[in-house]
Amino acid sequence: MRSVRRIALISGIILSCVSCDQLTKRVATAALEGRPSVSLACDTIRLSYAENAGAFLSLGEDLPRRARFWIFLLFPAIALSGLLVVALRRHLPGRLEVIALSLLVAGGMGNMVDRLLYGIVRDFLNVGIGSLRTGVFNVADVSIMLGAALLLLALSGAVRSHRSA
Repeated sequence: MRSVRRIALISGIILSCVSCDQLTKRVATAALEGRPSVSLACDTIRLSYAENAGAFLSLGEDLPRRARFWIFLLFPAIALSGLLVVALRRHLPGRLEVIALSLLVAGGMGNMVDRLLYGIVRDFLNVGIGSLRTGVFNVADVSIMLGAALLLLALSGAVRSHRSA
């Protein structure tokens, strides 16, 4: 993939995902904060506002504020910078890997924006059937999970993408 196209693809994915994440969080906050959850599609989807000071499933939310800053803001910033550098490398094998890394970066950035602005991450989605349910998550988390799944597929060779340098 040529440099200009690679940069355009990466920039487009990151800008789109972070914008969508922040917009949906703003709407969810306005519509759901302080209100009971909303059930959709026969309770397969629940919309409810939650604030998460920790990481995945609120892990680490009881840590001191200074520790949370280092663990949940600075370390991810370094890791996301590294992923972005890898995505921008000229010799990355293919488009699928670039897309996967861009989604990982975008999701991380979406949650970092929340941590910088609010000191927490705003979550509002929960899916499942009966008592088998996910934790509460957001669009940035979907981006991270999709990026991780695509990266695993690409690295396993299960998906053959068009490879060009």
